Amino acid sequence: MLDKIFLTRYEDVSTVLRSRRFGTSIRHVLSRDELGWPPPDPRQADFDRFEHNHLLSNEPPVHTRLRGLVGKAFTPKRVENLRDRVTQIVDATLEELAARETFDLVHDFAEPLPVIVICELLGVDAEHRADLRAWSAAIVKLYEMEHTAEQQRAANDAVVAFSAFVRGIVAERRARPADDLITALVEVEEGGEMLTEDELIGTCILLLNAGHEATVNGTSSAIITFMRQRAHWDAFVAAAEGGPSSAFIKTAVEELLRYDTPLPCFERWVLEDTELGGTTVERGAKLALLYASANRDPRKFDSPDALDLARDPNPHVSFGLGIHFCLGAPLARLELQIALPALARRFPGLHLVDEAAPLAYGAGFVIRGVTELNVRTR
Repeated sequence: MLDKIFLTRYEDVSTVLRSRRFGTSIRHVLSRDELGWPPPDPRQADFDRFEHNHLLSNEPPVHTRLRGLVGKAFTPKRVENLRDRVTQIVDATLEELAARETFDLVHDFAEPLPVIVICELLGVDAEHRADLRAWSAAIVKLYEMEHTAEQQRAANDAVVAFSAFVRGIVAERRARPADDLITALVEVEEGGEMLTEDELIGTCILLLNAGHEATVNGTSSAIITFMRQRAHWDAFVAAAEGGPSSAFIKTAVEELLRYDTPLPCFERWVLEDTELGGTTVERGAKLALLYASANRDPRKFDSPDALDLARDPNPHVSFGLGIHFCLGAPLARLELQIALPALARRFPGLHLVDEAAPLAYGAGFVIRGVTELNVRTR
């Protein structure tokens, strides 16, 4: 069995993401014994059960069924209908921050927005937002290439708590439907198929994770990029007066996601012996797809290390490609297209509090972002 293989070229990463010869899971192809794996670890039994029941960790035909059902509930129209509410949340947050000369952009601005939005989307009361944020932060630690026993325990406990919480809301929505995503997921049906309760719970947990990580780290990474390249910030400030619907703003957000992707690495399994980039890779091998490298590949992008806010086309892979294209991408884009120009309009003189200080990044390699980013408004 081959060790993990790291892919850095855009062509290779794109091929793996689009091809059915590779997948996010492999147990439908090979048994644990064939893979040489030990028995399942009982310390993460609940986490493994969650993984078994959401679409990101399944391949067709299971994935096809789940994606079809979830897609009927989590529609582009439902995301677009959030535009006014996202704008309200951003404006209210900035109004509070305007009274301060400094604030932590991560904790005071980037983190609250996606948590509030996803909670309101699901139909979760405001009093539970902190719990959902903590559960999500614990769960995503197990997606890193390495994790500690304590992180494993915390992730499993978070799945247990989150599942029990969602199960209670599901019971309420079955009795009293509401205008929220959990109700839509309870009621969705296609060809006589419906989501099981475990699949519904897994989907809600996945939506929280997918719906907030990219926005939090995408927002902070974008501001770091702008603070280091002041001329681009000034151009963005000028364009921001046109509002989030500006074509330039949308193009700029895509470039910021390419330039410093908030999710720089994802993994895939090789499902059958195949050739990749001139090399034979064996079934059962694990691939690490370096999105950050692919997004800077000079064979795909002109001047890849330069920030070009007008770059078009911009086929970056920051949200993936193929059947596992990020479910939360439309929501993340909407939030970034509203939050970043609003921040630019309100605080055109934004600066880092200490421009010489090293940035404090978290230990994650799959999910990458700073743990704090102190800025001054003028």
